[in-house]
Amino acid sequence: MNELEQIPGIGPKTVTLLEKLGIRSKDNLLHYYPFRYEVIKRTDLSLVNDGDNVTIDGIVEGQPTTIFLSKKLKKIIFRINCKKTIVNVTVYNQVYLNNELKYGKEVTIIGKYDRLKNTIVAKEVRFGLLPDVPVIEPVYYTTSGLSRKNIAKFITNALATTEDYIDYIPDYLSEKYNFISKKEALINIHNPSDILLLKKARQRLKYEELFMYLLKVNYLKMKIKDDKLAIKRNIDVEEVKKFISQLTFTLTTDQIKATMEIISDLNSDKRMNRLLQGDVGSGKTIVAFISAYANYLAGYQTAMMVPTEILASQHYDNAIKLFSNYNLKIALLTGSVSKKNKEEILTKLENGEIDFVIGTQALIQDKIVFKNLGLVITDEQHRFGVNQRNNFKNKGTMPDILSMSATPIPRTYALTIYGDMDVSSIVTKPEGRKEVITYAKKEKDLFEILTMMKKELDQKHQIYVIAPSIEEDDDSYSVIELKEKMEKAFGKIAKIEVVHGKLESEEKEKVMRNFEKSKIDILISTTVIEVGVNVPNASMIVIFNANLFGLSTLHQLRGRVGRGDIQSYCILISKENCDRLKFLENNNDGFKISEYDFENRGEGDLFGVRQSGETGLILANINRDFKMLVRVKEDVVNFMSNVFNEQLEQYNHIYKELDKIGNLN
Repeated sequence: MNELEQIPGIGPKTVTLLEKLGIRSKDNLLHYYPFRYEVIKRTDLSLVNDGDNVTIDGIVEGQPTTIFLSKKLKKIIFRINCKKTIVNVTVYNQVYLNNELKYGKEVTIIGKYDRLKNTIVAKEVRFGLLPDVPVIEPVYYTTSGLSRKNIAKFITNALATTEDYIDYIPDYLSEKYNFISKKEALINIHNPSDILLLKKARQRLKYEELFMYLLKVNYLKMKIKDDKLAIKRNIDVEEVKKFISQLTFTLTTDQIKATMEIISDLNSDKRMNRLLQGDVGSGKTIVAFISAYANYLAGYQTAMMVPTEILASQHYDNAIKLFSNYNLKIALLTGSVSKKNKEEILTKLENGEIDFVIGTQALIQDKIVFKNLGLVITDEQHRFGVNQRNNFKNKGTMPDILSMSATPIPRTYALTIYGDMDVSSIVTKPEGRKEVITYAKKEKDLFEILTMMKKELDQKHQIYVIAPSIEEDDDSYSVIELKEKMEKAFGKIAKIEVVHGKLESEEKEKVMRNFEKSKIDILISTTVIEVGVNVPNASMIVIFNANLFGLSTLHQLRGRVGRGDIQSYCILISKENCDRLKFLENNNDGFKISEYDFENRGEGDLFGVRQSGETGLILANINRDFKMLVRVKEDVVNFMSNVFNEQLEQYNHIYKELDKIGNLN
């Protein structure tokens, strides 16, 4: 029996649905945090405008009437007495309520108010009156077959049946910061009784996430420093320069500097652990390929691991073209490679017949053996957990590590986050690349935006449309809602498809490949396309509710267009004017944007959309919570230096967690 089935209300079918949300254990469920909160309180109808969302309660008057408008459309109409006034209520397609809505029944109505008709079109009918104090309700991401009420109930039941909560914050630090207990924090993040307790819960859980994140990072750095099996090479730098001189384009000064820093590392007797960061389109990939060539000259194999099959295929195709006149043997290894081809690749890797393999997480499977792996490149390094990156050290040698990221981090912050990790930055962009023209627009400008989109479609260009959520949400556009809108506007002239994180991997890859092959004109997506898509014919990206995203995320999304020689556009849509979006409208420099984002994003709105976390963080965000991160880093360094080894038995649970990312012996 799955451990989730031990929670009241959860059976085998529900387990399958929860797995679609990434919930596979009780611990996953307890840490499946709300993405926002709603404050439920009684509305004073005399103070609201026509069309506003309202919440009222009262007593049902008279007998509700059901009206059949069509086979698929039915409505119930009734009145409720709210003490001060009588209000009409209309409920669509919830005929089952008719048996419950009896005269004298106490109800709470949530919906949109029509002042002229004194009518509320109800989205939700609840039985019972509102309490006198506001109620803070969690809102969870859901999937078909599971409502947010279901998820809230399962979490409440899980909290009620859990006695032992694993606390990763050392006691002396909990006392230092006066944190509430882990149990209190989980209870109050899911069922907050007031805003103060919600804030305390978030702060405590954020700290724990950052503590364990930095503890693992620092532990890995310590392990890399202790590695005694660093590969010693003697790469001929002149041979590398000759290769660079024969390229069909000229490298920028930053690209050359980064390349030479990497080759210097490869030639040293210390294991390389370098981050290559650069803005979207700055040319990190060619630096990685030159590094692979240098490693090949020294007689070693290179493995490049990327987050998606599409990106792996793109890198493979580019590598084949780049090295067409050289003896470098290149292979592509992803989950969709046929069994026969995969076995052939594995044999050649073990025999040393492949010099450069590009792939996804398939590269870290236990049965893959390299003859002489010398260099591991992880593209978009923050997409991989420390466990995955560390798995390479079990491939026979201690390879050098080059991590790449298109999310530029100002050097001050990079040193705090990555510590002793060497950082190479590519700031300048290759010549000839057109800047993406960005417009910050309001929702009322939708007709103008649709006209701009039509112009691009008429030129046979492709368009991305981005939504902050997958399913319907009162405060933001969803992928489903935008699909309907785009179908109405362009259904007759354009092929429109959707892609998002809840699709099966195969389906997601299929849609992305069809977009890459120009079989799709408009691709509606969540931020799942933020990384790893290169479609030169895509000339426009339209981002709805752009104010809900961090600037770095928006800049990454903007980087999906402008990949070829077509003039490209990014349209940022929000309800109101937004200074952050205006800043992005006038800036294309990822480093400046990152600096601005770090300095200007505060704690944020507790009731707003949660950003998707990087580095495996769920609640904490290294940008927004940077001040806490700095404090946590000091605590981690002190803990590792002065506490951990001396009190190993007391912190055995932390020892076990670290043991997952590498053998402590």
